[in-house]
Amino acid sequence: MSLLHSFYCWGAVAVILGSTLFFAVFGIKYWKIMTLLWALIPLYNVLNFISCPIEKLVEDGKSMPIRQLLGVPVFWMMIFLMICAGSSEAAMSQWASAFTESALKVSKLIGDLAGPCLFAAFMGTARMLYGKMSEKVNLIKIMFLCGLLAAVCYLLASLASSATLGLLGCSLCGLAVGIMWPGTIRLSSRKCPAGGTAMFAFLALAGDLGATAGPAIVGNVAELVGEDLKNGLLAATIFPICMTLGLFFLYRYSRRKNELRSIGTFATRPSPAEDALLR
Repeated sequence: MSLLHSFYCWGAVAVILGSTLFFAVFGIKYWKIMTLLWALIPLYNVLNFISCPIEKLVEDGKSMPIRQLLGVPVFWMMIFLMICAGSSEAAMSQWASAFTESALKVSKLIGDLAGPCLFAAFMGTARMLYGKMSEKVNLIKIMFLCGLLAAVCYLLASLASSATLGLLGCSLCGLAVGIMWPGTIRLSSRKCPAGGTAMFAFLALAGDLGATAGPAIVGNVAELVGEDLKNGLLAATIFPICMTLGLFFLYRYSRRKNELRSIGTFATRPSPAEDALLR
C-alpha cells in the first residue's frame, strides 16, 4: 500500500519538473497549452479505469454493515487520523511554492524545485522505505515519530529566519508526512478488518476533507495577519500535533483492549464490532 502511494509522489515530481521545463522553454504565457497537455494523462486513465478489474476486499456477507461500522469507536479514531494526515500533507504541499517565493524571497524556479518538488520527492522516498520495512517496524510508533518530525518541520519553515532553513523545513516535511495517509489505511485494515469497501470510502472522504481544510486554514490565517504565509504555516502545526495525540491515544487504547482480551474478559467469541474494538 505504501509503495503504491509513492507513485502519487513521483507523479507530482514529474509534473513539477515538466511544468518548470515547459515554462523555461516556452514562457509562462503558454500555461493553457501546458494544462491541455497534462489533461491527456487523466483522459488516458479513463480508458484504463474502464477495463480495470475491481477485486472484493472481503467475501460477500462478511463485511460489516455501515450502521455497525459507524458504531465502532476505533473507526472514528481512524477518521480523525485520516483528516489529520490529509491536512498535514496538503497544507505544506499546496502552499510550499507560494511560501518559498513570498516568505523566503526566492525565485519561482528555485521555489518550485526546492519547495513542492523536494517535498514530493522526500514523501515518495518515505513511502518506498516504509514499503520495504513495513514488516519489521511498529507502525503506530513510526507514525507517532513522523508526526513529531512533521510538527518540527512546520515550526522550522515558519519560524526560521534563514531561507535555507525554511526550505529545509518544507522539504523534510515530505519525509515526515509520507506514511501518514497509507499508514492510516493500513492501521484501519488491521483494527477493523471487516470494514469492507464502506470503511475505505469513508477514509478517502476524511482524507480529502483534511486535504481541503488544511490549505484553506493556512490561507485564511495568512490573510488575517496581513498575507503572511509564515503565520499560516505556523497555525498548520496543529495538524501533525493532533496526529501524534491521536496515535498516542490509539496506542493506549489498543494496549488496554489487548490486556482485556488476555485475561479473558470475553468468555464467548466476540461479535465483529467487539472484535474491532479489541484489535
